Amino acid sequence: MNIKNFSILSLLCLFSISLAAQQKISGTVTAANNTPIANVDIYDKVSGKITTTNTDGYYEFITEKENITLVFFSFEYEVVEKAIVVNKEVVLNVRLNALGEQLSEVELNIRKTKVFALKRLKDVEETAIYAGKKTEVVLVEQSMANLASNNARQIYSQVVGLNIYQNDDAGLQLNIGGRGLDPNRTANFNTRQNGYDISADVLGYPESYYSPAAEGLQEIQIIRGAASLQYGTQFGGLVNFVMKKPNEAKPIELITRNTIGSNNLYTNFTSVSGTVDKWSYYSFFNYKKGDGFRPNSEFESKNAYAHIGYQFNENTKLEAEVTYLRYLAKQAGGLTDAMFAENPFQSNRERNWFQVDWLLYNLKFSHRFSENTNFTFNAFGLKASRNALGFRTNRVNQIDPGTERDLIKGDFNNFGFEARLLNKYEVFGKKSTFLVGTKFYKADNTSAQGPGSEGSDPNFEFQLDDFPNYQNQSAYEYPNLNMAVFGENIFYLNDKLSITPGFRFEHIKTESDGFFKRINTDAAGNVILNETVDNSEVRERSFVLFGLGASYKPSDALEIYGNASQNYRSVTFTDISIINPAFAISPDIDDEKGMTIDFGLRGNYNNIVSYDVGAFGLFYNNRIGFIQRAFPDGSVKTERGNIGDAVMYGFEGLLDFNLNEIFIKNNDYSFNYFINAAVTDSEYTKTQENGVEGNKVEFVPNVNLKTGVRFGYKNFLSSIQYSYISQQFTDASNAVESNLGGVIGEIPAYDILDISMSYTYKNFKLEAGINNVLDNNYFTRRATGYPGPGIIPSVNRNFYTTLQVKF
Repeated sequence: MNIKNFSILSLLCLFSISLAAQQKISGTVTAANNTPIANVDIYDKVSGKITTTNTDGYYEFITEKENITLVFFSFEYEVVEKAIVVNKEVVLNVRLNALGEQLSEVELNIRKTKVFALKRLKDVEETAIYAGKKTEVVLVEQSMANLASNNARQIYSQVVGLNIYQNDDAGLQLNIGGRGLDPNRTANFNTRQNGYDISADVLGYPESYYSPAAEGLQEIQIIRGAASLQYGTQFGGLVNFVMKKPNEAKPIELITRNTIGSNNLYTNFTSVSGTVDKWSYYSFFNYKKGDGFRPNSEFESKNAYAHIGYQFNENTKLEAEVTYLRYLAKQAGGLTDAMFAENPFQSNRERNWFQVDWLLYNLKFSHRFSENTNFTFNAFGLKASRNALGFRTNRVNQIDPGTERDLIKGDFNNFGFEARLLNKYEVFGKKSTFLVGTKFYKADNTSAQGPGSEGSDPNFEFQLDDFPNYQNQSAYEYPNLNMAVFGENIFYLNDKLSITPGFRFEHIKTESDGFFKRINTDAAGNVILNETVDNSEVRERSFVLFGLGASYKPSDALEIYGNASQNYRSVTFTDISIINPAFAISPDIDDEKGMTIDFGLRGNYNNIVSYDVGAFGLFYNNRIGFIQRAFPDGSVKTERGNIGDAVMYGFEGLLDFNLNEIFIKNNDYSFNYFINAAVTDSEYTKTQENGVEGNKVEFVPNVNLKTGVRFGYKNFLSSIQYSYISQQFTDASNAVESNLGGVIGEIPAYDILDISMSYTYKNFKLEAGINNVLDNNYFTRRATGYPGPGIIPSVNRNFYTTLQVKF
């Protein structure tokens, strides 16, 4: 794709002739006592959610349809449907009656599913465009997952093709990938919370050490590769965590949840929210502690979040929020294949620790200039640190000698802003939607590596005076800068067909300024070489990414969509400057480029089946990975560098059947069956490395299956979920056998069965579940650094129980 092609395509769209006229529908939604009702969702029964009422109960939108059926939905009121003929501007005022009785859990679940629980984002949301993109929305409260432990396998059960590292029973970190992308700390996705960045450094170190508490989430939005245009250059796309909103109906609402589980797990989640006049607020505190499922794996976490908003008028709102996370975790270390086969839950590391301190803040200004023009501005920042301390060696089975430990300290200080303007307009009687935005991002990060103490405590201070000849010494500063301008435009050729071209201009400047030590000793421990090597580097580049999406909706039950988008991943500072005994870094390592293509069919047929099936292709140039390499000294080591060009392709599909609608047809019951499957293949197509061309790409299981049944009767809900992931490789040579460090080798196929249930009585809710019911021993990860290196076992059979009280 190039600028010329996009220009021709845009001109064709601009000069297309429309037969449809646009008309405005507006009105006010009130209660029986004429009080305006805010936050009423208004749906077109064909295309989904259109708009929401403001604080005065007012709504408006533009449509080309001559006949439309509107659904007015609010949890506290009866649903109202209105079928209208649109041959001129329509003023439609609606009165909603309060529900005459409290709904059961199943009835509430059915209301959400039938009317509210849309699994995809609409074409336009505030100042974002999603037309023609593959979008998936996780409705967290409906997931029936172990929310207290952020169980990603359950929470993301209906997101197709995700590859998940499952090595943390407390959900302290999220590790998801897919389509051949390394799941490590979700680094191949742009991760956001309420629309702003939350990773350590979007370009220099895009790893997510902070994962929002699932109990505080309303939904999780996932937009695949084409998200590069609006949210960054990442191959994975976007993961946006949307926190719960303030309760609009009460001045104060208090919810507290206490969970106990296996391995002395205890969590508390307490939230408070409400609305008073023009002020609204939502805040929570989340505490977790436990012993872990292996020796030397205890943890403690404290997470606080506060959001406050002020509604100046129906067009202008200001919101501020702050998030703080601090956790300390002991790390049991990695295993070799032989150690895993002997006892997958053993540990020979008693002095390894990991600490995260994360402070996020954001200020958002929203303004509607007119019924067709919206503007948002986010000013955000991060002040954080991560410290890793322990004994690391490329021989994982070596017993810790009790000497000085390796300490890596990272400090992250960054800030930025993102402004977006969205305008709906007409060209030759044809409706269009235009989005333009800009982003500025500045990071001043530091990383240092050196000797830690020889004790066993979590002492994250360097001990240079005691161990001046420690070999792994380095210190770097990373002053990174990113500026971007992006734009997209939806051209509606008619009321069924739309195309969305877009672009993103990026200017990236990544710098590293520091030094590392070369220290050699003889057999007696005497220093024979001690030199400091200054190592500074500047990488500056500017480029434009293009993308194109299309959507065709021939009927109420079907949408055909497709998109293509260019992607880019810059080399991160961990790619070039962290000394790791488990592998070496290629001095020629360079940025990655490529493209993502999606094509699919999705829709909802008569509330009987919801589906999204399609095919994808991910084309990678200069893919970074691991390869076994012989060095001049005769040794053979694992090296991280650019392997070559690769392609990943496959089919993905989600089918969710409403069995209650088919067989039972009784609103006292809910009964669903879903199947989520991805069949993926991959190949290295071009490489200079011997024996790699034609090999499979790492982190690509051929079969990724999740399926399950959900059943409910009145206030009782239950879920059974089965997951199967086929075998996958972890390096480009497709090694099956491991090395001494356990870093490379295959990840064997594994399957897991989970059961969960809940019961609600008035203001109380009891949840319980068993994860890994079959007690299978398996692993999903071979860590190259902390918490390894080596195999990181996954959790054995475990139990949990949660009691929720709402006031």
